This record gives sequence, structure tokens and C-alpha cells, in this order.
Amino acid sequence: EVQVVESGGGLVQAGGSLRLSCVASGLPLDDYAIGWFRRAPGKEREAVSCISSDDGAVVYGDSVKGRFTISGDFAKNTVYLQMNSLKPEDTSVYYCAADLGMGTCYMDARPYDYWGQGTQVTVSS
Repeated sequence: EVQVVESGGGLVQAGGSLRLSCVASGLPLDDYAIGWFRRAPGKEREAVSCISSDDGAVVYGDSVKGRFTISGDFAKNTVYLQMNSLKPEDTSVYYCAADLGMGTCYMDARPYDYWGQGTQVTVSS
């Protein structure tokens, strides 16, 4: 019943910005978390950010702190990832995922129950 759909990826020059969107349908009223992850070719999956529906608490991975901002419009079941000061190293497929648990943000992919198809972000130098 839960469906997660990402959008907003594209090609951008280093130093530029993109905003990704995640629409997650079929979610409960509360007690869930939405995470952003990324996986580049030949790389392990990396946690980017997470936001909790309970209190709006957010967590960022070390590699994106100060550059990326996660936000949520939970009434619309939509979460955004604003990506500024993009670097070529940010090039990856970005995935949105929903953890239908206690609403605690985990920077680990395993607790997340539902995943989107991914959206490609390419940062050129």
C-alpha cells in the first residue's frame, strides 16, 4: 500500500543546487521516518539525511552537513532534500525510503521498509 516516489534529479554544475522531492503515499498518521540515501556506481549505499514525522528532528550524514537541508510537509506526505554547493562527489542515484516504526531517524538502510525507484543526480566539474 505504501508507495514512495522521488523526483527532482538532474544534471548540475559543481557549486549548483537541486531540490529533490519525495512523495510517500499510504503512510500512517505518525511514527514514521523518511530517509534519503544514495548509491554511486562502485560505492556502498550511503545515508544522506533523515527526518522524523513525530517531532521534525533531522539527521545528516557527515559528507553533506552544511550543504543539504531536509524538510517535510507531512500533511502532504512530502519530504524535500535541498542540495546546495553540490560537488562531483555527490553524483549518485538518490533514494527516498520510509521507516514505519517509531519515528526515530536511523542512518542505516536496514530499518526502512519502503523504497522509491531512485532519481539520478549528476554533478559535473
